[in-house]
Amino acid sequence: MSLTSIAGVRVGHWTHDVAQTGCTVVIPPTPNVAYAEVRGAAPGSRELSLLGAGMSVQQVSAIVLTGGSAFGLAAADGVMAGCEDDGVGHPTPGGVVPIVPAAVIYDLMVGDGSIRPIAANGRAAYEDASDRPVLSGPFGAGAGATVAKWRGPDATRPSGIGSGLMATGGVQVAALSVVNALGDVYRLDGTPLTDGPGMGREPTNPPMLPGPDGILTNTTLVCVITDAVADRTVLSRLAIRAHDAMGAMIAPVHTRFDGDTVFVISTGQAGPAQEELLGEAVFLAVADSISAAVESRG
Repeated sequence: MSLTSIAGVRVGHWTHDVAQTGCTVVIPPTPNVAYAEVRGAAPGSRELSLLGAGMSVQQVSAIVLTGGSAFGLAAADGVMAGCEDDGVGHPTPGGVVPIVPAAVIYDLMVGDGSIRPIAANGRAAYEDASDRPVLSGPFGAGAGATVAKWRGPDATRPSGIGSGLMATGGVQVAALSVVNALGDVYRLDGTPLTDGPGMGREPTNPPMLPGPDGILTNTTLVCVITDAVADRTVLSRLAIRAHDAMGAMIAPVHTRFDGDTVFVISTGQAGPAQEELLGEAVFLAVADSISAAVESRG
């Protein structure tokens, strides 16, 4: 069960196995309402301001999650081109303008950092998009994801992309996470998934935080989609619960070395839902997606 369990949602990947990088495209059905929230201090993104409260455009054409640090934002150009060819975008007098927000992880030091997702790769991911189940593992934007880097190179372990799904009150919430965190990752009961210290405890050895040249070497990206009706005010509360799940699963999180970003989209196909129940479904779906991303790598 994955993001594509929500009716009309399609997901596609482009992966470079040798360079260990890639990009992932999420295409929601229309109409939709989208929101984004950043809590890490080192994000790489585009079009996020448009997803804030009070902005005139409510709907997105696609979301791009990508490796390649800021270079990887070029992948969104290829997705825009695909959307334009399909007539998908915000209508303007000069033609449709696809709304394609994007966010990146830093994976340049994992494989071949000279190879980063470009427009052609974003287009390939767009054309790969389907409603087939989204596998967890080193695919798309998760190809070069790693975790537990705050304890030094010997502690660093591979991660990837993962999915989660919850149902409540006749609606569904699905999450897709690319987990490339500075910190260790834990199950909700506090069990370490990355051989780190117990949740909330100091590591046995002093953490080896990255120097100035490694300041952007992390970031966890989450895309949440619900078929419940929700406006941007409700979506902003759901984004908080998604970040809460990060806080429950990753330590440390939202650091100056991470660009942790959450996208939340409502398709509204299943009708309204009680907001607090919806929030708890978001929390659990994101938690499942984070653990799936890490556990997929053994």
